[in-house]
Amino acid sequence: MKNIFSPCCYFDNHLKITSIHQMTRFYIKMENFIRNNFRFRTSILLLLIISCSGEIYKGERVARFLNTSQQISWNSINTILDSIKPPVFPDKSYSIIDFGAVAGGQHDCTEAINKAITVCHDDSGGIVIVPEGTYLTGAIHLKSNVNLHLEKGARLLFTCDRSKYLPLVHTRFEGMECMNYSPFIYAYKQHKIAVTGEGTIDGQGQCWWSWKGPWNGQVDHQWKDSMPNQKDGNKILQKMVEENVPYNQRIFGEGYFLRPNFIQPFLCRQVLIEGINIVNSPMWIIHPVLCNNVIVRKVKIESLGPNNDGCDPECSRNVLIEDCYFNTGDDCIAIKSGRNNDGRRINIPSENIIIRNCTMKEGHGGIVIGSEVSGNVRNVFAENCFMDSPHLDRALRIKSNSLRGGIVENVFVRNIDVAQVGEAAVLIDLFYGRETGNNFPVVRKITVENMNCRKSDYAIHIRAYKEQPVSELSIINSTFRNVSKGVLLENAGQINFVNSYIYDTKGQIIEITK
Repeated sequence: MKNIFSPCCYFDNHLKITSIHQMTRFYIKMENFIRNNFRFRTSILLLLIISCSGEIYKGERVARFLNTSQQISWNSINTILDSIKPPVFPDKSYSIIDFGAVAGGQHDCTEAINKAITVCHDDSGGIVIVPEGTYLTGAIHLKSNVNLHLEKGARLLFTCDRSKYLPLVHTRFEGMECMNYSPFIYAYKQHKIAVTGEGTIDGQGQCWWSWKGPWNGQVDHQWKDSMPNQKDGNKILQKMVEENVPYNQRIFGEGYFLRPNFIQPFLCRQVLIEGINIVNSPMWIIHPVLCNNVIVRKVKIESLGPNNDGCDPECSRNVLIEDCYFNTGDDCIAIKSGRNNDGRRINIPSENIIIRNCTMKEGHGGIVIGSEVSGNVRNVFAENCFMDSPHLDRALRIKSNSLRGGIVENVFVRNIDVAQVGEAAVLIDLFYGRETGNNFPVVRKITVENMNCRKSDYAIHIRAYKEQPVSELSIINSTFRNVSKGVLLENAGQINFVNSYIYDTKGQIIEITK
């Protein structure tokens, strides 16, 4: 079976990557030439380009994939949904009990679970069943055509024994590639994979949270002065990224204190995560990296630890997140595309992301883009979401800085009901983390429609660079009430404020002024 990512576009050593944007420009130039001379051969040229691309994102409508000039709007959402298909699995099941798993939470079931997955995969795929009961496990590695299904009452309890997350794997830590502990549920270059059911996966994040170091969160992460933490390891990794050290020479793991992610499909296609309950993650929870065709549906997340983002699509396209519940220690949903040199070197944006019918409780932000957006983010659609908590800081949040850079464009948000947030209903902060460089981030074409926020400090809070102001921000048919601090605008550009109103805590209208 052909690999879904051709070596001509994504080498394992990442030393060379053929830019999709370069291919796009080439196509447009050649198409114009042929249209003017031999219109009937356009389709032949397209087929040649598909062949050269090594079937990147196989199964997509390539014409849409290449056409960057089309007008993006809410009318585009159905076209994106047509490209997102759930995986279908053979009607065969394999119980982990039959491979030696023992319920009770004391017996190590790592080998049994992974053996069941391997046998299922080798037998052309199917469903690996986790029956009712608690099963202690280390890293689980999914393979193509396998659905890991947790029945009602099933619980996967991930061990605190860090040796069970070895050997090191190709992963990302905060948008930077490295070799580190395996994510708890991991898949690498697989297709048609799923984690489904009514059961629970428990990461016992308390075993890892102290590695964060100092943190002012909602839960005690048990770090004390003089305890080891990720600070030094993180600095070493950032330096390697800056010096473009190949990812497979960035060796971490024991002694560096970089926490693994919970669920990470990496370079995968047709991914489904549906129905499960997730608690107590070490850090980022659902983290598709360089994936295409991802569905996260009816997932409930309760995880208040440090950096416990709920769902972070990174350098991924055609992603649907719907009917989910997020109660997290960091951003509920955060769309990313790599950090600093890694994001610019790999140069794959996150795009065509649909978020709908989700509930956000605690977290740093509800719908978030950033802060690792060096590879760009575009075409994000969020609708019909409910947010409510004094510990949810922002409803819509876009964040970057001049070291990380990136272009964020074509973001459409509508029908968002916000009972209250702690800071701002709409926040664009391009000075995030106080890092500075020469890569001024670009934020443009942001539309917020029918947002109803009933309590916040700020209605709109924007801090951007004078060298690159925010542009084409529209607030339409929206109402912000009980706003205690009004509006803060710094290099906000022209705001298109249509049929929208901001009221202070006394019910008086606040005018937007620059």
